[in-house]
Formats: sequence, C-alpha cells, structure tokens
Amino acid sequence: MTRRTPARSPRTAAAGGFAALTAATLVLGLLSPAASAAEQAQAPSPGAAGIGDPLYPGLGNGGYDVLHYDLDLRWATSRPSQPMQGDETIAARATQSLSRFNLDFAGRGITKVYVNGHTARFTRQGQEVVITPAKPIAKGSVFVIGVKGFSATPTIPGELTPSDALVYNQDGQATAGQPDGEHYVFPNNDHPRDKASYTIRIDAPNVLTAVASGQLARKHTSGTRTQWLYVMKQPMATELIQLAVGRYTVVNRKPVDGVKLRDVIPTRLLKRYKNDLGIVREQMAWMVDRAGAYPFATYGSLMNDAGLGFALETQTLSIFDTASWDGPKGAWASTMTHELAHQWFGDDVAPYSWTDIWLNEGHATWYEVTYGAEKKYLADDYSDIGTNDLTAFFKAVYAAGDQYRADHGAVAKIRDNSLDEQFNPNVYEGGALVLFALRQRVGKATFAKIERAWVTRYSGKSASTDDFIALASKVSGRDLTSFLGAWVYSEKTPPMPGHPDWTVDPAGSSAATASAKAAAKPGAARHR
Repeated sequence: MTRRTPARSPRTAAAGGFAALTAATLVLGLLSPAASAAEQAQAPSPGAAGIGDPLYPGLGNGGYDVLHYDLDLRWATSRPSQPMQGDETIAARATQSLSRFNLDFAGRGITKVYVNGHTARFTRQGQEVVITPAKPIAKGSVFVIGVKGFSATPTIPGELTPSDALVYNQDGQATAGQPDGEHYVFPNNDHPRDKASYTIRIDAPNVLTAVASGQLARKHTSGTRTQWLYVMKQPMATELIQLAVGRYTVVNRKPVDGVKLRDVIPTRLLKRYKNDLGIVREQMAWMVDRAGAYPFATYGSLMNDAGLGFALETQTLSIFDTASWDGPKGAWASTMTHELAHQWFGDDVAPYSWTDIWLNEGHATWYEVTYGAEKKYLADDYSDIGTNDLTAFFKAVYAAGDQYRADHGAVAKIRDNSLDEQFNPNVYEGGALVLFALRQRVGKATFAKIERAWVTRYSGKSASTDDFIALASKVSGRDLTSFLGAWVYSEKTPPMPGHPDWTVDPAGSSAATASAKAAAKPGAARHR
C-alpha cells in the first residue's frame, strides 16, 4: 500500500449460479479430482471462524479454500453515494469435512444462501455469516456457494477504518480494502492466504464507466444501462480487488513488454493527470528489468479525489490520491513506482500472515528509493533526508533503526493491528534496510537472483518471512538464517555489512528522535 431490486443476470440465481460457476471452474481448470473414500468418510465438523492470523484472529475462515469468486454487482442510479447491490457465487474446495462454515461479511442484506444449488441455513454473527448446508461437505470436494441480496454503502473517507473500503466523492465510487476492509463490500474469505480468481459483472447506468481488477472481457449496452464483464484469471487476495464506478475516462496506452496499460481518471480531471500518468511506461520497463516479467496481463492507475490519504496497490489498477500530486514530481513519480512494485511484491506474492507485511512494504520501498536514486527523485521523495545517493539514504535510515524498533517492535514482529502499527515506518524504510543489508552481505548479483527467485517460486501464492529467509539461503548458497533472523526479529539493529563505521542513535535520544523523523517519509500512511 504506499480501503437489487430490478432485474439482474440469471447467472447467479440459485441453481443457475451453481451451474454457471461449475462451468466456469471447469474452464479455468479449478476443479480437483473427486474426494477420496477416506476423505468422504471423515466426520463433518464446523470450519474455524478465523484463518489463524496472529494480528487478526477473527479474519478469514478455516475449512475451505476459495477457488473462484463470481460477482454480479449493480449500481441502480448515477448518484455517487448510492449503495452497491450484489449477488455472488463462490467455488471452494473443502479442506476438511464440513458440517458448517463461515464467510466474512460486515455489509448489509443477504436474503438467501445456497450450497450446491440447495437452500442453506445461515445466521449473522458479528462480521461472520455462519452457513449450514443441507448436507455435509466432504473433505476434498469442490462445492459452490450462492449468496443473494447483499449490499454495501460507500463512505466519504475520514479516519482510516475498514468501513472505508468502499468510498465515494463527486466522481463516483472506488475500493480500498487493505488490510481487512473488503468484507464490508462483499461476503468472502478475507485474508491474503486464500487467493482466488474472479469474474466481475457490473451493471450501471450508461453515463457511468465501470472498471475492475483484471481484463475487460465484454461490454454490452441495452437501453439506458451498460453491463461490464471483467476477468481476473490470476489468483488475487480479497483486499486487493478494485471496483470503481463513476464519471471516469479510461486512457489506453501503448503496451510495454506485452502488458496492456490503462489509466482511469475522473473525466473532469483528465487534462490534469493524463500526461503525468504516462510515466508508467518507463517505470514498467524499469521494474521488468529488475524483477522479471510482469505477473498480470494489464496495469494502470486510478486517480481518486476523495481524500484517501494513501495510495494502494489494488491488483492491476493501483489507486492514487490526487493529493499525492501536490508535491514535486520526484515524490509522486516514486509513489507510482512503489505501487507498481507491489504488483510483484504483495499482489502476485502475498503475505502468509499480516505480520509478514514487511515483505510487501520493504520491497516496494526498496524499488521506490532505488528508482528515486537513479532518477534523482530521492531528495524530493524523502525531503528531510535530502539526498539522491542510495547509500547515504540507507545510512540515515540505519541511524534510526533502534528508535524504530523501540517504537514499533522488530521488522517482522508487528505489535498490533492498528493501522499506525501495522503500517509503521519500520516495515517500510526498516524493511527496505533489511534488503540493503542482504545485498551488502551477498553482493548485488546474488541479491538480484534472490529477488527474481522469490517472485518466481511463489508466484500466485502467499509466503512468509521464514520462506524468504529459506529461499535467500538456498539461492545464495549460504545459511542466512541467523543473519536475516537478526535483521527481521531482533529488537536491536544488527551491524551493517561493509559499513563498520555506521552507527545507530540510541533509542530515546534526541538524535534518534530526529533520525526517525527524517527517515520516515512524510505522510507515510499514503503508501500501502
């Protein structure tokens, strides 16, 4: 991150949704072999109400793995503040024999729930939908869930809360659900450990433009309404979905390395941002040269004038606050690089638990500041440090290391799930400092191999801090367990390889306070 009443498509209606999504799973190759006799014989039991994340014990759900979401969404009028209405069909694979299971959902509505085409009982318990199918679900089997009649009401961003996942302003609506806000928008398994492919249908008045994560597969206008179909074939975490409907103009740019590029800009602001966003072509080539092939089919920027206070790497269409452009070019151009880098680090390879968020933010910050140093943007991006030299930048961050750890804990030991703590400077600049130390230890060439190996080995998956340490050890041919373990888990900043003269300001000293303030990017919450 640098959060229906009229007629609808019959595709998601009861048995129709079951048949349609079963067909979709076949096309996408998601169906697994039938459950074995041993799996079918397992005694059914309830799936857990949480996936096991240490920061969010109630987030996500156990007992199943979502394979595909089919969303059928409707915006009844062109009024920006109107609720979104929807139905959905979910294909999932049971990881245990289920007597019942949960979906995360904090929105409104839900009129009916179906499992494998049959009506299922359901109750609402806080932010959970507890579903009891007519028949138990055997371990290993693929089952289909239909949910009808849910809705989500957009908010005007204020304090950064999960309920701001669907936001609006005079131009329309957009989504920004990281880390735990997307279950305010639609029922799901709201954790990056459970990624899935998506089919997204949007029905809206003709005067509006609808965009979503993935590729536009079809657009059909009938009377005063238009139906848009987007397909996200690659696995996507719920918190990364983008759903934007409003008075937008889509700007298609010349592809780079086969990647289709589109930007989505409020029509009234088209002249202001169209040329600036074109820098993405240069940045895409720059990132591909360092991280390898872009993992998706399309990319672009969504400009939002709703006062979000941050930018966010929603998959294939990063959302940016127009306020980010109030400063010099170096600052907003580097922010764009940060969110682009997330498409590899955080989107394609997602964190296994939210305590692994430094793998997202440390990497995105690493490429942001590396790009900034090369393009002479770094001094604009981090004005309090005021240098375009990468080594000098990290020397300044290093000086603040113990203060960061005293204030926020170790890089991979986030203390709680408040947004200030989860997205604290030690997972951004401190996470990037870990990567600088790794490069100092193994050399530039080996470091580059580790980076490419990471996004290749875990493409489309979720991976942990310990996975990164193990892979870095394997690629480098040396055991980095103690070295990287100290950098990500210790309460004290380790010595910097190759720079024995670098010192860390003592935590609590005036020098440490000044160093920490300088090294934390102003308005760091803008980056997620």
